[in-house]
Amino acid sequence: MGKVEFDFNQIPDIPAFYRHFAERFALGEEFGANLDALWDVVTGDISLPVEIEFLNLNARSKRRFGAIILLFEEAEEELEGNLRFNIRETSGMAAVHPR
Repeated sequence: MGKVEFDFNQIPDIPAFYRHFAERFALGEEFGANLDALWDVVTGDISLPVEIEFLNLNARSKRRFGAIILLFEEAEEELEGNLRFNIRETSGMAAVHPR
């Protein structure tokens, strides 16, 4: 299982997240950079299995990126073990998110 990390010390806003995501998964210009396009790519286009980890998220970042976090949590359930999603908070502790 490959692992892809997103360091939110380097991702200040949602457009930057979409740019980082497109770069990490070698998506072309046709990637729509919105929640619908992200769902389509995560559940159908990226190479699975994969572990995706969000690093350095604080409470403010969790609020800002909340919809994206929820999308990955739902995709993790939908893909039944082919996607593992983790959040590593600023403190260095892995966050437990409900399944």
